[in-house]
Amino acid sequence: MKPLRPQVLLAILAFIISIAFVAPAQAAAGNPYQRGPAPTRASITAETGPFTVASVVVPSGSGPGFNNGTIYFPTDTSQGTFGAVVIMPGFVAPEAEIAWYGPRLASQGFVVMTLDSNALWDFPTDRSNQQLAALSYLMTKSAVKNEIDPTRTAVMGWSMGGGGTLESAASTPSLKAAIALAPWDIVNVGDQITVPTMIFGADGDTVAPVSTFTLPAYNALTNDHDKAFIELRNADHFTFASPNTTIAEYSIVWLKRFVDNDTRYDQFICPTPNDPNTVAFMNTCPM
Repeated sequence: MKPLRPQVLLAILAFIISIAFVAPAQAAAGNPYQRGPAPTRASITAETGPFTVASVVVPSGSGPGFNNGTIYFPTDTSQGTFGAVVIMPGFVAPEAEIAWYGPRLASQGFVVMTLDSNALWDFPTDRSNQQLAALSYLMTKSAVKNEIDPTRTAVMGWSMGGGGTLESAASTPSLKAAIALAPWDIVNVGDQITVPTMIFGADGDTVAPVSTFTLPAYNALTNDHDKAFIELRNADHFTFASPNTTIAEYSIVWLKRFVDNDTRYDQFICPTPNDPNTVAFMNTCPM
């Protein structure tokens, strides 16, 4: 067998380099919102994602319409701006009970703001108004406003904060995603929502039972082409107030898929997972 000529060897080397370096760059260019490395099951279930996170406290009086909060944000901006998420707690719950979502989501490539409600007893509509006011502040006045892409925003909330999240999604169709965690509300606005929405419930929840609140909210999403419902196994209403891998992994997938338009995350929800940590898992398989 004759040895390969230098010209042929150089051509082969150039081809290998183009696959290793040029192809990923082209893929990223095809989606300007893609942030972070290719996801794996390990990366979406990890307590910390690929981005180093810093935080800044937002004291009361920083902006009209909402109380105090905390902003968590990636320190590496070399890949561009990030989508933004505002998270609202539930009835008589302080920010501390949802604080764990902040660094966990931010480390995956989002700017995240967790809130205290104006009053602990505020109902969902008030919480929605506060959530949207905080989102406006985050994009226009916060210390990290220049890190945020104002066209890629999302809302998330637990209990009455989850009910408020659904109301925010109904009133603000420009949102890219909504995640309602055991939502409680006296009204069901599902048929007004077109924002891609994920709803979590828990099989042992006696505050916002699946049959009374979370499943009817999901079933009402008749105008929503992208939706998901997850019922956690061996969980209750307060499961959402402390770190939980199942909640985190599917929340990350949903935000990545719809805020970042990153189809690399489809694999984790399409086809619908047979997850032993869930009693029920329904979705429209966004593709």
